[in-house]
Amino acid sequence: MNAAHALTATASGPHVPVLCAEVVRHIDPRPGCIYVDGTFGAGGYSRALLDAADCRVVGIDRDPQAVHAARALEASSAGRLTVIEGRFGDMVELLGARGVTSVAGVALDLGVSSMQIDRSERGFSFRQDGPLDMRMSSHGISAADVVNTADEGELADILFDYGEERQSRRIARAIVRARATKRIERTSELAAIVRQALGPAAARDKIDPATRTFQALRIHVNDELGELRRGLSAADTLLAPGGRLAVVSFHSLEDRTVKEFLRTRAGTGPRPSRHLPQAGPTVDAAWRVLTRRPIAPGDAECAANPRARSARLRVGEKLGDPAMGGVA
Repeated sequence: MNAAHALTATASGPHVPVLCAEVVRHIDPRPGCIYVDGTFGAGGYSRALLDAADCRVVGIDRDPQAVHAARALEASSAGRLTVIEGRFGDMVELLGARGVTSVAGVALDLGVSSMQIDRSERGFSFRQDGPLDMRMSSHGISAADVVNTADEGELADILFDYGEERQSRRIARAIVRARATKRIERTSELAAIVRQALGPAAARDKIDPATRTFQALRIHVNDELGELRRGLSAADTLLAPGGRLAVVSFHSLEDRTVKEFLRTRAGTGPRPSRHLPQAGPTVDAAWRVLTRRPIAPGDAECAANPRARSARLRVGEKLGDPAMGGVA
């Protein structure tokens, strides 16, 4: 049994991340190279990368609970896995402090992890009662702080911009009215306010009426879109020529940000007219897009994990001569 398979046999867990096989196939790990799992979570991508080649992986997670849980896996990896507490947007600085200045691949699995959403005390889920927190780390403002202090206009903007909630103003009014009587502290309280504000018609929708409100608050509290933009820029800096970036997103705001980044770096912008052919890469193109269309999970994966249904994978490769920029 080689070291990679020993790692799986002694430290495997029940969580399998979405589109894991596709991410590893596109990253194409090679022996002796370093890869970044920028959203470590339960370590699913890291395990898969380590199993696929005799490589090294640096895992990053802002959640101190995830980092603490990773120590057993790290200890069993024979020095091939390092897990760091921090934000993936800071990966250049985090790895640089450890002497790593370039890597062969970066994997990002965006949004809230199953470990976080399944724990009611973290306050991410409208399906379970818990404190209205939603912080991925232990720092900064909580969702309760936002809900109870933001003015009505700001609340409406958050719900519309980050949750794409068409009834954002109605929900914001209901929140402000409710908090005038009592501070909103629990996930169940907020979910009930949203459901009541949207009425019985919304209850017949395919998704819970509170879904978009909770998504919006989570994205705002954790600055997820800002973090994504910083992470894409950091990957651009850290990847060696020939290195690959694989990003799994779960809603249109994330996917659009990744798509625009890859298209911009590949030098392929939108058509100036629908009657003209798509422009090819410019002479300044620094990346190649490997997924013309985002990869979605198959029926079997969606059946096994309903949360996978909205997942989309996009992959890009940094151009250049690999011999000019070896991996540290």
